[in-house]
This record gives sequence, C-alpha cells and structure tokens, in this order.
Amino acid sequence: MAIKHWPEGEGPRDKLLKLGAQQLSEAELLAVLLRNGLHGQSAVALARELISHFGGLRNLFSASKQQVCEMAGMGPVKYAQLQAAQEISRRIFEEKLQRGKFLTDPDLTRDYLMRQLADRAYEVFGILLLDSQHRVIQFVELFRGTIDSASVYPREVVRLVLDKKAAAVIVCHNHPSGVAEPSRADRRITERLKQALATIDVSLLDHMVVGDRDIVSFAERGWIDSTIP
Repeated sequence: MAIKHWPEGEGPRDKLLKLGAQQLSEAELLAVLLRNGLHGQSAVALARELISHFGGLRNLFSASKQQVCEMAGMGPVKYAQLQAAQEISRRIFEEKLQRGKFLTDPDLTRDYLMRQLADRAYEVFGILLLDSQHRVIQFVELFRGTIDSASVYPREVVRLVLDKKAAAVIVCHNHPSGVAEPSRADRRITERLKQALATIDVSLLDHMVVGDRDIVSFAERGWIDSTIP
C-alpha cells in the first residue's frame, strides 16, 4: 500500500512531520523514501524486509543495482531513490567539511572519510588538501588499486599539492578487508610521502586508514611527526 493511502496520522510521513525525523525507526525512514510497498505489503514492511535481508541500512545503500532490484518490490526507480538520498547525504558532509577546520573538528573528518571510503570493494588512496589555516581546499581520490593494494606514487602527490597550492595534507586509504589496522607497507609509504612533501615545505599532518567500522590515525598513535625538518 502506498503511504499516501494510509489513514491520516498513521503513516511514517505523518509521524515525521508531527514528531520529527529523529523519532522514526530505520524502517519508517526507509519507507518514506520508498513511498510504497507491494500489493498487500506496506512500505514499512518492505523496508523491514530490505534491512533484514541486507543486514542493515549501510549494506543496503552500498549494495549493487542488481542486488537491490532482485528484491521483490524493488526496481530501478527505487534503487535510484536510494542512491540519490545517499549522494545528498555525502554532499552535505562535504559542504560541512569544506567550511570546517580539521584540527578543531576531527570527528567531522572521520565521518566524511568513512562515508567516502568505508564501503569500497577496492583500495582507494585519497588526499585532503589544506590551506595554511588547515581549512580544506579539496578531497581528491588519487589512486585506485585492487582489493589487496594500491600503488602510491609520491611524485604524483607532490604534483597535486603544488597544483592546488596546498600548505598541508592528510592522506588516507581504505582497507577493503574491513580491518583498519595499518600494515608495514602503509607505514613505509607514509614515511616516503612525508619525505617527498618535506622537499616542498608541506606538512603531512596525518595518515588515516579506513576500515569497515573504524579509522586508525597515524598521528594519534604517534607514528607521524607533522613538523617539517
């Protein structure tokens, strides 16, 4: 049944308007996006089924078009609605990050990087370019690799930093395995990047490794010294 056909005051949309979005369950929020379910099945019931099948909202929103459209009651239109909602959320976080300063709001940066990289099936190496006040200039996905590794070239990082006139950077990459613990190779490339950036008087403030549920910060572990020799 479509939500618009529900008795007034009973649907999740009415509940949202009356009480606020924060009062809705995950299934009710998803039902507002889906708008309708199947014949004999409400949008909320369909939402509950989707959340159960995929093991949560996060897995649902990161599922492929084929995986989503295989579900009864779903199709390209509903898949597009989910993708649009996810992209809007990502862009809102990007706007917040652009207005903020990393050193005064590290949680915002963590949230942003989790949204950018946590669900990738392949390894991505990215860089946050910062100005002299440590405000974000731009986030760039610089290298992509296989599910096991990514080739990182310090000269390309230096070239990008010079082109964007950045004064400091934070590098990051994800582990498709879901485990954020840095490897020895991660520590080696961090040292190479720091040395390369020092030749152009740019500080490497941190290297953040993104896992499935958490992020490991080299700076917080004391593995990186952002001062320039």
